[in-house]
Amino acid sequence: MSLAQRIIENKQERANVYEGIKAILGEFENKEMDQLKKDEMSKLEAKFDNLNETIISAEKNLERERIVGERQTYLDNNSGANITAKQKEIHNAFMAHMVSGDSNSLSIYNALQQDNPTQAGYLVPPQEFRMELIREIADFTFMRAKGKVLAPLNGAQSLGYPTRTAGMSSFAWGTEIGAPTADTALTFGKREFKPRPGASEIIISRTLLRNMTGADALVRSEIAEDVGIGLETAYMTGDGNNKPLGLFTNSVDGIPAARDVSTGNTATEIKIDGLIEAKYSVKGQYQTNAEWIFHRLVIKQLAKLKDSDGQYIWQPSITMGTPDMLLGKPVNMSEFAPYTMTTGLYAGIFGDLNRYWICDSLTLEIQVLLELLARTNQISYITRLETDGAPTLAAAFARVKLG
Repeated sequence: MSLAQRIIENKQERANVYEGIKAILGEFENKEMDQLKKDEMSKLEAKFDNLNETIISAEKNLERERIVGERQTYLDNNSGANITAKQKEIHNAFMAHMVSGDSNSLSIYNALQQDNPTQAGYLVPPQEFRMELIREIADFTFMRAKGKVLAPLNGAQSLGYPTRTAGMSSFAWGTEIGAPTADTALTFGKREFKPRPGASEIIISRTLLRNMTGADALVRSEIAEDVGIGLETAYMTGDGNNKPLGLFTNSVDGIPAARDVSTGNTATEIKIDGLIEAKYSVKGQYQTNAEWIFHRLVIKQLAKLKDSDGQYIWQPSITMGTPDMLLGKPVNMSEFAPYTMTTGLYAGIFGDLNRYWICDSLTLEIQVLLELLARTNQISYITRLETDGAPTLAAAFARVKLG
């Protein structure tokens, strides 16, 4: 059975487990649940959580397989005249240094890359490698796929952009010769993106690198997952201090407290009324592309909610490539979204994720540390990049807050 088939099978099994949970909840909706059923319910909920984790892990593994497969296909398709002799030479020198890390291979690569000199032992990868790595990082964090990724800065150290701090309010009906009322409410402010440096270190067996076809795909995949985790954490809860500003951070530079919605929720639970309040606090023009973000432990609670007709509002996906749905909108599951169910804390968010902007610098450096882990036959790779991110339109979001 292929990995994709196992993912579908796990999703279908999760849907069956969910039906079992719903059946027990329905049976004991108006009466106390006995201990036997409580135990059964606990087992089903644990299985539901495990299947969620298995699906997430399997989807990441499937993505790794795709990356390695695409790289080999690229090499097969471009082994002839489709790429220049110099491009081949640059790629070979780059890969030689990635695997060996010796100074000779670095010198050869530097000589070929006169337009991209390295400094202090850092290796600036070829444009192709950088672009593929950035794409793979996007595959490991949904925010880079659904947010608006701006063109990389080239030369400039920061990017300022205007923000509307108050809207116009002067439109009024009148007579043909009546003079319009001048607006005095519209005001603009300015925010600034300044890509901040971040670093990642991965360790890979030299034997594996030496024997594996397309070793660069393996290195990229490991870097992408490690960097992706750091980026998604910042996109969720970053404080904006030398890092991106997160969706769940109360800030006048991103999403202020005025966009928090707690009406309808209790101190420890999200209620359907609270979700409806959050969804419809976002104006219609931002609803088309709006999606939810929750931690999986919060989703477990949401999966038990019913509407006024007794129908469960959470709809689990059972096929590849389709998201779970909540109140008719896609659900994104993030391990880095808040999940502590305590009064006054955030438990989710709804909004147009394309209103979260991400700005990268062209700088992406990789340092190969050959000697550091020589005793254990491993090579360490340190990756440094510069990026920033922030919500740019507070009105496009509503944070779900406990009462």
